[in-house]
Amino acid sequence: MSWLILGVAVITEITWALSLKWAATVATWQASSVPIVLSFVNMGLLALAMRGLPAGTAYAIWTGAGAIGVIIGGVILFGDKVSGVQACFMALTVVGIVGTKVFAQA
Repeated sequence: MSWLILGVAVITEITWALSLKWAATVATWQASSVPIVLSFVNMGLLALAMRGLPAGTAYAIWTGAGAIGVIIGGVILFGDKVSGVQACFMALTVVGIVGTKVFAQA
């Protein structure tokens, strides 16, 4: 169950980060409240996942997968550009995430 919760936390992390850029473009107080609410949900889910997972494992997967998701989301939603070199380093990050999960003790 902790892995599932961590997966949802990763999704909320990606949504939170992308909502920051969206809120900056909309520039209303309602839009600005979205990332604030998501940050509380996000941290709560991460803390809940850490009840059953080592903190380092949960945090490494959460940050790594979140970063990759935000990059991909930025490309899709905001037209951000990614170079070939960046894509290679993203692939290395994915390898690290998978390795962390495969060799996790929990």
